[in-house]
Amino acid sequence: MARPLRFRYAPGTWNDSRIRREIFQPLDSNLGAEMNAPVNSPPDGYEAVRFDMDNGDIALFTWTDDHAYWLGNTETPSSLWRTEKEGFDEAPFELSRWAQRELISELFEESPWLEPYPYLSWFFLPVFLSKDGRETTREFFYDYDAGFPDTTREEAMEFYDSFLSTGVLDQYREVMAGKLGTSEYFDQVRMAAAMGEFDVAYLLTEAGYDIEPEIEVTTGHSIDFRAEGTQVGGSLIEVTRPLPPNQRSVGNPIAAIRDTAETKTGGTGQLAEHGGGVTLFVDCSSFPDDDWASIMAEQPDVRHRPAVVFRLRPDGHVEGYSKGSVPVELSWLK
Repeated sequence: MARPLRFRYAPGTWNDSRIRREIFQPLDSNLGAEMNAPVNSPPDGYEAVRFDMDNGDIALFTWTDDHAYWLGNTETPSSLWRTEKEGFDEAPFELSRWAQRELISELFEESPWLEPYPYLSWFFLPVFLSKDGRETTREFFYDYDAGFPDTTREEAMEFYDSFLSTGVLDQYREVMAGKLGTSEYFDQVRMAAAMGEFDVAYLLTEAGYDIEPEIEVTTGHSIDFRAEGTQVGGSLIEVTRPLPPNQRSVGNPIAAIRDTAETKTGGTGQLAEHGGGVTLFVDCSSFPDDDWASIMAEQPDVRHRPAVVFRLRPDGHVEGYSKGSVPVELSWLK
């Protein structure tokens, strides 16, 4: 799976003839390309061009006296293969802002339905315009309502746009957006599971906790979150999201949540090897009403404690129950 969009930093002297020889000509020979002026003016001190390929790929190249930056969702010319990569937060701020304005314009032109959701579009820009994942990631939001059943695309998009606009995940944008994936092969299950982490991030921040994702532990695993509140050292949180029964070979909602939790707690799963101290959040937000009602009626154990089993709706309504002594306070828990 390719990684989300990142800059390539190319030191050295660049000029029009070198750019045509080492970048434009290889792109044009392999893909068919046009070299155009960018839509937005680059920052002071930089010159810039934009490459538009016949297959819909785009790339930006901007340079100054002693270095250049490349950013694109197309094949990388061989002259840039050994260059260092930089994320949007690592590149110079003004340059990064310019490039993202250029890409957002492209995104809205290709997918105008995203325009009412500017913060969501910005946050997921590294995957929405990635080399391999630009079609599959947008399909997940457009056709599958970001994993929510029995809702509309607009309701799902408004929910995540509103949450992301709080900025609580801004500094973790690259790692969190990357969880959605950049594969050209559509995988609804994996993408819905990724959104389960956003659901838990929403619940924890709504409850007043500061969160940090991807916590490395001594077993070599990464735990999804640390939630910082009044407890010294914070609380470690791992998230799993079961497939709804109508998408499984066994159409039993109780089995669905237990089987999914088993992947984290049994064998070589993260929680089995960690040996305690982690709260498991089981996100049932993909479950339709009837299946969720049967879970709430029985409130089954998921073979790990402490655990929180919940279902979130795009209007912010949440229901759930807990097993064991959960170290975070959530007012809606049964």
